[in-house]
Amino acid sequence: MLARGTSIRTCSWSHRIGYSTAHKVFRETCSALWKALQPIYLKTYTRETMVQISENFFNRWQFPNCVGAIDGKHISIQCPPKTGSLFYSSYKKRFSIILIAACDASYRFTWVDVSDYGSQSDGGVWANSAFGQAIEADEINFLFPKEIPVILPFTFVADKAFPLGIHMMRPYARSYRTFGNAERIFNYRLSRARRVIENAFGIMSSRWRILRRDLCCKPETAEDIVKAIVCLHNFLMVSEDDVAPLERMYCPAPMLDREENGNVIEGDWRRELYKGPITDVGRLGSNNLTVRADAQRNILKD
Repeated sequence: MLARGTSIRTCSWSHRIGYSTAHKVFRETCSALWKALQPIYLKTYTRETMVQISENFFNRWQFPNCVGAIDGKHISIQCPPKTGSLFYSSYKKRFSIILIAACDASYRFTWVDVSDYGSQSDGGVWANSAFGQAIEADEINFLFPKEIPVILPFTFVADKAFPLGIHMMRPYARSYRTFGNAERIFNYRLSRARRVIENAFGIMSSRWRILRRDLCCKPETAEDIVKAIVCLHNFLMVSEDDVAPLERMYCPAPMLDREENGNVIEGDWRRELYKGPITDVGRLGSNNLTVRADAQRNILKD
């Protein structure tokens, strides 16, 4: 069901079991996949893993002190009974739950948060997420600031939807007071590093066809589905580490965005996707710059 996107009714007919039995098996299997694979393929951030992630980001995308790329998505669901407009997003005009995730330089998810109502304001999504609260409260066990050649903290990279902070770098807005070539080059470098999370979402949506339509189940089951797919995605990405990029089955090289002579060539996943249930969340936080974070971004730009 996860890979082909068929309905539970179709699966119950194919396996000649009752509809309620098939639904129970599917829900319990997704939950079991998360419990079994999460401790192995979605480990908690440690300083050792951050060192490896930051080195990979610098070697592959030439962005220093980066420990992950973050993005968020609305995942459409069927309207749950007796919930009114709780899950309805007036901005997206659909019922949804919200997924916020981080990934490393190899398109593997390193953290996910899926549970917020689609009706929440964009600012509330990030503020209420466990990861957003941990970063704001400085509870993440970040590495000590590293000299590059000036000493700067380690950060995540995100698009303009996310708020700028000490541990969150976002691009300069074109309305920035001194937007010029230096800011444009910084945005280019940050965009290259941040693109990995877009590709991770694209690979996941392209391979797991159940995400091509609205999830017709309870919100709790939808959360289990997404979390199971995230773990299976990481499992399959890791299993192909030793395979040549062009020979990989799950994520061959043409599926990913790439650069040729400075031009971005879009991956196959972008051409495969149509307007489906996974959409951007919009702005996630205040755009007001803090003096310290703005100064840190300027130093990193230089």
